[in-house]
Amino acid sequence: MSSGKLFGTDGVRGTANIHPMTAEIALALGQAVAHVFRRTGTGRHRILIGKDTRLSGYMFEDALASGICSMGVDVIHVGPMPTPAIAFLTADMRCDAGVMITASHNPYQDNGLKFFGGDGFKLADEIEDEIEALVESGKLSESCALADDVGQATRIDDAEGRYVVFLKNTFPRDLTLEGMRVVLDCANGAAYKVGPTVLRELGAEIHTLGVEPNGRNINLDCGSLHPEGVSRLVREVGADVGIAVDGDSDRVMVIDEKGDVLDGDIVIALCARYLVECGTLNGGGVVTTVMSNLGLEEALEDIGLGLVRAQVGDRFVVEAMRKGGYNLGGEQSGHVIFLDHSTTGDGLMTAVQVLAILARKGVPLSELRKGFRKYPQVILGVDVSRREDLASLAGLQAAIRKVEEKLAGRGRVLIRYSGTELKARVMVEGENEAEVSEHARYLAEALKKALAD
Repeated sequence: MSSGKLFGTDGVRGTANIHPMTAEIALALGQAVAHVFRRTGTGRHRILIGKDTRLSGYMFEDALASGICSMGVDVIHVGPMPTPAIAFLTADMRCDAGVMITASHNPYQDNGLKFFGGDGFKLADEIEDEIEALVESGKLSESCALADDVGQATRIDDAEGRYVVFLKNTFPRDLTLEGMRVVLDCANGAAYKVGPTVLRELGAEIHTLGVEPNGRNINLDCGSLHPEGVSRLVREVGADVGIAVDGDSDRVMVIDEKGDVLDGDIVIALCARYLVECGTLNGGGVVTTVMSNLGLEEALEDIGLGLVRAQVGDRFVVEAMRKGGYNLGGEQSGHVIFLDHSTTGDGLMTAVQVLAILARKGVPLSELRKGFRKYPQVILGVDVSRREDLASLAGLQAAIRKVEEKLAGRGRVLIRYSGTELKARVMVEGENEAEVSEHARYLAEALKKALAD
C-alpha cells in the first residue's frame, strides 16, 4: 500500500474518494490505530468516533469502525460533534483514543481524520509515524481478531449533553448572559446543535445562521471564513456580539456590536488582558504562531507580557504551552486554547470566555478591543514543484535581507512551505500596506526564480 506520506500538520486530509481520503485507507488507519492503542492496559479497549456534517462522513465512519472492530477493539459513535468535543469526550469517557472525521474549514468535497490519545491531546509525531508505518506495511490483516473477539460498535445518545455541560462549567457561576443578544453562525457544521444549546442555556437571546446542514453546505459562504453574514445580521438586529465558528468548530471569529471582525490575535490579546487582571494567566505571556500579527506582540508588551511563537498548527501551540507552563495560546486563524479547560482549540469555548468577559465588564466589545494596533499583513501563495531548504537559496536570502532593511525593524518577513500542499507562503508585515504588498510580490518572484535556477 505504498502511497506517500499520509499525515500532514493536522492528521490526514484530502478530497473524498481520492487518495489518501479513501474508504480503504480509512479502514487501514482504523486497524492501525486499534493495533497501537490495544497494547496497553487490560480488558476491552474502546475508540471514540465523531464527525462533522459532510456527505462523505458516513463512508469514513463505517470504514473506520470496520477497521477498529476487526482488531478486537470496540467503537463508540457519537455522530456530528465539534472536534474539541471529541478531544474532551475521549478523555472524559476514558477511551483509549478518539478519531474526528473532518476537513475543518475546507469545502464539503474534502474530508480528513484527526486523532486524539486517551488524554485528549493530539498524537505525538512518533505515534503518527508508527500508525503510518503499519498502514504502509500491508500486514495489519495478520493481527486481526478471531471471530469471538471482534469489537462491538455502539452509539451513545448523551454525548451532546456531556459537552454542553462541560462548556457551561467554564462560564462563571455568578454570571449570566440574560439580556445579551448574540448572533451565532455554526457554518452548517459540527456545532449546529450544541452551539445554540450552550448559549441559550446560559441565558442569551440568539439569532442563528448556518444551522441547517445538508451534507454539502458546510462552510459554504458562512462560518469563520465568511463572517460577513454575521457582521450584517449583528447590525440588523442590534446584537451585542457575533460568533462565527468553522465546520468542525475548533476555530472562531468574534464580531463586535459595530460589525467589525476580531480575529484570533485580537481575541487572544483581549483574553490575556482579562486573565492578567484576574491573576490567572500562567507563564508570563502567551503562545501563538509565526503568523500572528506584530500588533499582538506590541499589545502584550504594553501589559508586560511576553509572546512565544510556535510553528503553524494548534498542536504545535499546545506543545509549546505545555512545555513552557502557559495556559493561553492560539492562532490568528481563530484557534484559541485555554489549557486550563481544554486540550485543543475550541471555538465555542472561546466564545463562552469572551461572552463572560463582556458580561463581567458590562461595556461594548468595541471598547474592550481598543488598544490593539493591527499591522498590514500580506500573504501570497506560491506554487512550487519541490521543497528546497529556503536558507540555501542565496538569491532569495539576499531579497529577504533587502526587504528587511527597508522595513527597518518595523515589520516582519516570513517564508515557509505549506504543510499540506506543494505551495510556499510569503508573508510580509509592515506599517504601510502598499509597501508591504510590493515587498510580498518582490519576494514571491524571488522565490520562484530561486527554485527555477
